[in-house]
Amino acid sequence: MPLSLGRDTCKAKPPVESVRGAKGRGVCEGEEGLFVAERGFFLLHRHNRNWRHLAVEVARSRVGMAMVQRVGVFDSDSESSEELMEESEDFAHGYHSVADLLVSCETGRPSKRLEMLLQSSPCGLIVSDALEPDHPIIYVNTVFEFITGYRAEEILGRNCRFLQYRGSFAQRRHPLVDATVASEMKRCISEGLEFQGELLNFRKDGTPLRNKLCLTPILGDDGIITHVVGIQSFTEAKLDLGPLPGPPWKATLGLPTPKGTDRKLETRASSFGPGRNFCGLLRLSDEVLILNILARLAPRDVAAASMVCTRFYMLTRNEDLWRLVCKNAWGMETVASLEDTRHSNKQNWGRLARELTTLEASAWKKLTVGGSVEPSRCNFSACAVGNKVVLFGGEGVNMQPMNDTFVLDLSVSHPAWRNVAVSSPPPGRWGHTLSSLNGSSLVVFGGCGKEGLLNDVFVLNIDDPFPAWREVTSAAPPLPRSWHSSCTLDGTTLVVSGGCADSGVLLSDTFLLDLKVEKPMWREITVTYSPPSRLGHSLSVYGNKKILMFGGLAKSGPLKLRSSDVFKIDLNEKEPRWRYVTGSSMPGSSTPGGSVPPPRLDHVDVALPGGRIVVFGGSIAGLHSASELFMLDLSVEKPTWRVLEVPGQKPKFAWGHSTCVVGGGTRAVVLGGHTGEEWVLNELHELSFEGQNPAPD
Repeated sequence: MPLSLGRDTCKAKPPVESVRGAKGRGVCEGEEGLFVAERGFFLLHRHNRNWRHLAVEVARSRVGMAMVQRVGVFDSDSESSEELMEESEDFAHGYHSVADLLVSCETGRPSKRLEMLLQSSPCGLIVSDALEPDHPIIYVNTVFEFITGYRAEEILGRNCRFLQYRGSFAQRRHPLVDATVASEMKRCISEGLEFQGELLNFRKDGTPLRNKLCLTPILGDDGIITHVVGIQSFTEAKLDLGPLPGPPWKATLGLPTPKGTDRKLETRASSFGPGRNFCGLLRLSDEVLILNILARLAPRDVAAASMVCTRFYMLTRNEDLWRLVCKNAWGMETVASLEDTRHSNKQNWGRLARELTTLEASAWKKLTVGGSVEPSRCNFSACAVGNKVVLFGGEGVNMQPMNDTFVLDLSVSHPAWRNVAVSSPPPGRWGHTLSSLNGSSLVVFGGCGKEGLLNDVFVLNIDDPFPAWREVTSAAPPLPRSWHSSCTLDGTTLVVSGGCADSGVLLSDTFLLDLKVEKPMWREITVTYSPPSRLGHSLSVYGNKKILMFGGLAKSGPLKLRSSDVFKIDLNEKEPRWRYVTGSSMPGSSTPGGSVPPPRLDHVDVALPGGRIVVFGGSIAGLHSASELFMLDLSVEKPTWRVLEVPGQKPKFAWGHSTCVVGGGTRAVVLGGHTGEEWVLNELHELSFEGQNPAPD
């Protein structure tokens, strides 16, 4: 049964005092609450958690009785011990009195007996915080450290399930660990029940151990579990599991490690004593530094950390570290997309992080591809599915709406346009949008056809052996429109914004359509304020369900003017709302700092990893150059535009083109457009943000 604890009766608040010393591990008690050293960090555990609670729980357990007797809490000639044993036939009835011997009521600090009890136990002892997510360990005794091979700084702050992983770098539970026992243990803790059982665990070096453990929840006055005390008895498990794979960050990573570097680092680390004037951060293990500190920094900060010392320099040459940095900075979906679209199985994450952060390797180049898109057309729509560029529809001769589909595979050595025979094509149209979904699917919405404006939805899987367009019937569709903008969230939800309705009326609404459900239904985002109605603008997805709107032909009173305004909306919010970011056409606004792009419509944008948007081209008034690149970084507190000076052969056309982002966000392919005299369709240009793979050293 769990133990219900009353409030601490000690009125005096103890001063902050470290109990770590020579044997204690990781707990400090003070006026602000319980502080726990979690691998170089400090977490604040709030209110009503003190050493007295721990002493009570140890004293009441069966193993605790043996521990108490072993270290002599009851002195043979002690009057208090004689009175205590006379007052109770059952030791468990007197555990509060035992706790009074282990914790001083005057100061609230652990007595020397408690320190001896915890550190000399023949069993491993841990205490976890049940009020924090995933029940992090806040106390561990030296026996646990000695048997498992893990140091306190590698244990504190983690859930104890890491012992079910073979070796400190394993990514999942070992298959020989009994999942039924693990599930039962989790159930008992969640229901506030004591658990006793046996489970397979592993030392840090991979040696298998049998762990006979007892987990006891501790309840507060309100009946909520505040802590879990675990007492473990380890025995060797006679299993031959083979050698343990070495940690990935001990590899040379392509460049040889200077001779003797590891020995020097080890010697320097071992010389750090509590009395030395040296940064405590460097006393942490490589695993803690990589997983809990460096991996959580931005790419620029990791690069800066590499210049601190030789040890950090060696750690930051680790490709596994840089992959974690990229995942935390850009998101798991972006990293997965990069892994799927890049040709090499071994990613050079360090170089990629540097190039996508600084954009130092950005360059234009003209692409030479085979095949052609015939007949010629304008006002088509294109998008990328993996490394394939898909083009659909457009406006042909004499304003003829078209409904054919072309594919350009950029992953092959000699890419060429090919007309794909698809069944059940949508009605011909132009001024529509084409967006990519998860996997190899894409979705088309709206546009202008023979019978006027459209608001239908069609989906196509381009990798099917016999591809066919499938119409998606949905309830409450938005108004028919063209020259709108669209994007997709999580590869499943279509977002449609603005556009032009009948009689040239501009729209300012925003609709969502979840295509993964069986019966999709349109849902309008209701907001108290919407950006001015517009067409020819762009939508970009950055972060997690955050959308940026830029430019277009916007309504300004009785006029319709080109815009350079930027708006954003976060769909994670309970009540999403549009926010004005920067621009100069809003009432009372001022010209933003930096190099602001001229107002435009029919432009294209590229979303880079890390919340940055690059804008290119469009219909611009006057003699401004449409081939300039402008970037807006939304990750900073005050976003500011700046011009990107990118070398190479730029596109010569100004507007009416389309852009597809390929290579997981590292490249953008620009096709089509109008030079002012003729339509150019078969001319492609690539904007690459990633340099060529260097030859290995």
